Amino acid sequence: MFKIIARRLGYGLAILIGVNLLTFLLFFTVNTPDDMARLNIGGKRVTQEQIDKWKAERGYDKPLYWDDTQQGSARVTHTVFWERSVSLMLLDFGRSDARQAVDIGHEIKKRMGVSLQLAVPLFVLQLIISVAFALLLTFFRNSRIDFWGVVLCVLMLSISSLFYIIVGQFFFSRILRLVPINGYAPGLDAIRFLALPIALSLLSRLGGEARLYRAMLLEEVGKDYVRTARAKGLSEPVVLRRHVLRNALIPIITSAGAYLPYVFLGSLVFESFFGIPGLGAFVIDAITGQDFAIVRTMVFLGAVLYIASNALIDVVYTWVDPRVRLS
Repeated sequence: MFKIIARRLGYGLAILIGVNLLTFLLFFTVNTPDDMARLNIGGKRVTQEQIDKWKAERGYDKPLYWDDTQQGSARVTHTVFWERSVSLMLLDFGRSDARQAVDIGHEIKKRMGVSLQLAVPLFVLQLIISVAFALLLTFFRNSRIDFWGVVLCVLMLSISSLFYIIVGQFFFSRILRLVPINGYAPGLDAIRFLALPIALSLLSRLGGEARLYRAMLLEEVGKDYVRTARAKGLSEPVVLRRHVLRNALIPIITSAGAYLPYVFLGSLVFESFFGIPGLGAFVIDAITGQDFAIVRTMVFLGAVLYIASNALIDVVYTWVDPRVRLS
């Protein structure tokens, strides 16, 4: 199994290199360092002297791929590509373009804990509640409860998450004054600030997840092994729990595993609207401020987490289903 995992991680490394190269080309070929300087400096009249100063402060005044003025390996290492692309592979994220005093690696470490406080409870609750709701609808399949449950899922799926945020903040924060409207506090006080975004995010995703899991469970209900289990005298709840759910775990894990990168990178919309200083808000601020160094770093980390989550899903497959072999 370890050989297979190592091989897949090797494939992942090749994909990561390709993503890194493509990201560099998009940022520095389509959008030149001069363009980046103009966007960051702002204003209608930007002089070439200001542009050159901005590039020199951030190391963008070097050649992109090859420096003929250097000797030996410095021809490669004394380039923007080496310092801004290869360094990412070594987990050296450098500093922010907009604010040179901001160390990107330090900010990621500081903000990741905040994002995890929001994302981990949301991930666990979403999985448990969605599967439980899907099991309930499957138990009452072809009934009015199933019909109206599916209608409710479609309604929740059709409503934008922004609507949940606006209504939730207005009702629970402004009218009832149960929780703060936004902000964050460390320690146990964080519960007061995270309770509402967790609940609203769960509500916004519940419809789509429960409907998907219901379809997976219904696909298993009609199979021969389920009819055999019923013929042995097992009750319907036991059949659903022991047989149907266990055999539907593979697609459920696949669906849940695709959400794992967002657990670490944070929720862009909810962190931004609720003023939570996590990685999601960090990305939004970087995009708004045209901070290309942070955006490139987060794209790279997103690719790393996506590759790692897929490798983890393959391992989990073998735990939940003995028939699956990594070979």
